[in-house]
Amino acid sequence: MDTEAQPTERDRSLPPDGPEDTSDRPGPEGRSRSALVSRLTASVPGGRITLTLLLCLLFLLALNTFVARPFQIPSGSMERVLRVGDRVLVNKLAYRFGAEPRRGDVIVFDGTGYFGEADYVKRVVGVGGDHVVCCDGEGRIRVNGRSVDESGFLYPGDSPSTVPFDVVVPDGRLFVLGDHRSASSDSRDHLGSPGGGMIPVTEVIGRADGIVWPFGHATRLHRPDAYARVPAPGVDPAHPAEDAHG
Repeated sequence: MDTEAQPTERDRSLPPDGPEDTSDRPGPEGRSRSALVSRLTASVPGGRITLTLLLCLLFLLALNTFVARPFQIPSGSMERVLRVGDRVLVNKLAYRFGAEPRRGDVIVFDGTGYFGEADYVKRVVGVGGDHVVCCDGEGRIRVNGRSVDESGFLYPGDSPSTVPFDVVVPDGRLFVLGDHRSASSDSRDHLGSPGGGMIPVTEVIGRADGIVWPFGHATRLHRPDAYARVPAPGVDPAHPAEDAHG
């Protein structure tokens, strides 16, 4: 009788010989992070939910400080585009990396010492070096000798201005007007004030890029084409290409 032991198949339900596979277990670094989160959660009243809310709040504060913030329209000076109570999203990075406000931009700025102790929203009509005049024979504003058709955003029934002016905007400053000219206190009304009604670019908080509330009025704000043909300061509008290239 053959009594030699026959090899038996290993029970597949048993773990293999040797050290266990611990690849799914957190390493020292993971355990340290888990312990830190646990300690923070335990130290905050309300635990993980409160900690999550605090982190969200810090994120929103950073977003509001450095990137964008909502601004509520306080008056009718920018009708018909912006109505009283509208909330616009102000892009605070629009002019932070070498870019500067352009004609037609709707901006929010700190008017302290220039318009009053508050933030204001207006449209840029002239930038540094521009010659802005009211008005031509048809009652339109002229910028660097070019008449501007503002009918696309001017409040219905308003004229471009009932106040005559003839100004050259200093470098680093802006000439701003409200779209509802008859209801707007803007650069025209402060020509004799310190700064001549011109807002320093450094006081600009950001560019209004869109209406976010109410939802029924929500829309993106685009720079109008009205100023696209305005030549650079010192360029003859009759020969813009020749003058621009010398």
